[in-house]
Amino acid sequence: MSRQTQTGSAKSNGPTPPSLHRDAIAEHRRREGRRWRALLVFGLITVCCLVLDIATGPSLLPPGEVVRSLTRLGTRAEMTDTIVWQLRLPMALMALSVGAALGAGGAQMQTILNNPMASPYTLGMAAAAGFGAALVLAVGGFGLDAMFAVPIGAFVFAMLSALFLFALASMRRMRGDTIILGGIALLFLFQSLLSLVQFLSSPELSQQILFWLFGSLTKATWPTFWLTTGVTALCGFILMRDSWKLAALRMGESRASSLGVDVRRLRMKVLLLVAVMTATATSFVGVIGFVGLVAPHIARMNVGEDQRFLLPMSMMCGALILSAASVLSKSIVPGALFPVGIVTAIVGVPFLLWLIFAPRGTDR
Repeated sequence: MSRQTQTGSAKSNGPTPPSLHRDAIAEHRRREGRRWRALLVFGLITVCCLVLDIATGPSLLPPGEVVRSLTRLGTRAEMTDTIVWQLRLPMALMALSVGAALGAGGAQMQTILNNPMASPYTLGMAAAAGFGAALVLAVGGFGLDAMFAVPIGAFVFAMLSALFLFALASMRRMRGDTIILGGIALLFLFQSLLSLVQFLSSPELSQQILFWLFGSLTKATWPTFWLTTGVTALCGFILMRDSWKLAALRMGESRASSLGVDVRRLRMKVLLLVAVMTATATSFVGVIGFVGLVAPHIARMNVGEDQRFLLPMSMMCGALILSAASVLSKSIVPGALFPVGIVTAIVGVPFLLWLIFAPRGTDR
């Protein structure tokens, strides 16, 4: 066979290596384009949900008036501006901030532990915050006003639970499954201690503790919103700087180590950042479950495992879920306000079951 015949045969067998390279680049760009579009769509939906959250309440406001009040455009009633800016906007924005913190925390816990059921709630951090708040309420706030004492108690005990998990992660040859078991042990421990505090408390105090545990946005203020948002933004920025390390860890500990990633150090760093975000968020709004568990799965279904997109999408999904739950909590019974934690639990359980049994698509 001549050289010309061999060359023609090689060309007929498939594309040349440069063509394969161009096809790979084009496919990568198409995937990134789909991810950016998904972020844009979810961002627009979140903004719409924010407007609905502000519009709903004991006195319903038309969404158009809410938009005019937020943008300071057109003629507006003074009462509408007062309701929007002083009463409802802090709560609505707090829902976005807390949801983003829980969504980011759940995504990173699932990444560093390589377990789809990992989240700040299932690892006992939220239960520890609830016990800290209940203990402070039971002993009278240690001489401080309840407005300050309850968030401080919740934050301290959430960080104590995180320190226990931090100690487990720092041990040599400690696997992610062991850390999850330790978190489940903390969950049952603090729930038992919480039940004990409620059992020993008066009916009025027990009712007060129970309402805080349900999770509520009613006590959100501008200072607490800015504090929660600042902590979440700072921790999210630090996590984004380690996005390639987290992406490598998602492929497995051995492969990440072969790429030069210090798995133990990365795991402890992420655990500390998630603990700070979770403790700050739950200390002001109470215990809210399922957001940190469900939001990363929704994000993963839309943008895949690329941490550059998974982290912001998880934050956006968490914000959207909690904002939608806030709207539902004010719409179930007109004039009544249900604790938002109840709504997230009711909606989260069937949605989680759907995620478990839904067919898996291809990586985006």
